[in-house]
Amino acid sequence: MELFLDTADARAVAELSEVLTVAGVTTNPTIITKSGKTPEQVAAEMLAVLSPDQKFFMQVIAEDAEGMLADAHRICSLREKNMCVKIPVTPEGMKAIKAAKAEGMCVLATAIYTADQAFLAAMNGADHLAPYVNRMESLGDGVGQVLDLIQMLAGSGLPAGIIAASFKNVYQVHQLITAGIQAVTVAPDVVWSMIGHPSTQLAVDEFVDAWEASFGRRTFA
Repeated sequence: MELFLDTADARAVAELSEVLTVAGVTTNPTIITKSGKTPEQVAAEMLAVLSPDQKFFMQVIAEDAEGMLADAHRICSLREKNMCVKIPVTPEGMKAIKAAKAEGMCVLATAIYTADQAFLAAMNGADHLAPYVNRMESLGDGVGQVLDLIQMLAGSGLPAGIIAASFKNVYQVHQLITAGIQAVTVAPDVVWSMIGHPSTQLAVDEFVDAWEASFGRRTFA
């Protein structure tokens, strides 16, 4: 499984990349506007901390297929390798996904609310599919829809990979990892919640305190 970070905060990416194996970063227009930075600033800061092997995803803004494709060209020009464009699965977006893939771009189909939308985007050649898990949960069974999608892709032999998105808590992520999801993109605060547990630190404190009491030091040697 691959772990992506859903953020516009380059510092958070740098910090977590030191701690965990991070496959890359996803952004979207809302995340970028909330950062208080221009998309150019976000891109420059993010590319400064990402390694060449980490993928970076940015989303088109235009609503018509021609405009989306033009946005996709600009996004993909930001970086020679592992730069991917996010395109929503509207009818115009589906056209743009086909066109972008015909030109060899890396495409993530986004704003997915049903397994059927995702499956059709995969048929159009999308490399990655981003179902909005928490938002889908608000409308019904989001996790169940993603589980259906896993089976649909496996049964059809389509090569698209799922990068499940829009998580609000650790349990949603846990459910999909248990089900064998290929990838998730998670906000840094949720990732830190997955790492941290107060009992772990208590155990470490007990070990070190006992060591210091016996040997007079808080290191092995």
